[in-house]
Amino acid sequence: MSDENSILFNEESGVAWITLNRPEKLNSFNEAMAAQLQSAIQKIQTSNSIRCVVITGAGRAFSAGQDLEGLEGVDLGQVVDRDYNVVVRYLKGLNLPVIASVNGVAAGAAANLALACDIVIAANSAKFIQPFVNLSLVPDAGGTWSLPRLIGLPRAMGLMLTAEPIDAKTAQEWGMIWKAVDDDALEDETLALAHKLANLPTTGIAFTKQLLHMSSTKTLDEQLDMERDFQQAACQTSDYQEGVDAFLKKRKPHFTGK
Repeated sequence: MSDENSILFNEESGVAWITLNRPEKLNSFNEAMAAQLQSAIQKIQTSNSIRCVVITGAGRAFSAGQDLEGLEGVDLGQVVDRDYNVVVRYLKGLNLPVIASVNGVAAGAAANLALACDIVIAANSAKFIQPFVNLSLVPDAGGTWSLPRLIGLPRAMGLMLTAEPIDAKTAQEWGMIWKAVDDDALEDETLALAHKLANLPTTGIAFTKQLLHMSSTKTLDEQLDMERDFQQAACQTSDYQEGVDAFLKKRKPHFTGK
């Protein structure tokens, strides 16, 4: 398969679907694939019609992480900065909900890219692995930031120092992901969630994401002030007016995302 199609991009009903598409390599990342992923996210940033993003993998894996072929003697710090750090910052900065639909193994940088998404839904057969220590490397793609915040330092330390895989059900129980579902239900569950989010008020979602991301570095007083300021801005939107009107008239709201 040509590296030209390492990422598949499709938009339907306000949902952008990004599929990691190197199934013969378990969707492992190389420079071309990372560049195409960045281009896809940049396209989403400038779109007026996209209101939700789904990232998934082709075939039997989400992604096995970095493709190590041809990287002997290469400065991996530069690879991380060029390929992964940019993507993590893009994902965290998107004013849209981002779903990782993990259909199989998610290892290394790919596991941490999934955790950089807003909601992770995974097939029961999926596994999350932090294999860096086996190569005398350190976790990257934001893993050392996100994982301890999600599951606590002791469990994050254990996963990263032992490289033991964690299955989707355990990941859900630990609070690492949103939901684990039967393998044959993953696509339908993802589709339903994506359409639900795409029909919600985009500004309210964007403000909520920003507040949650800022909360770990703010005092309670600072966070209370931020909630006040964001609420003041939120109630000026047309979607707020639509939501109130629909509630009072007991009808289904039609949010425009403006």
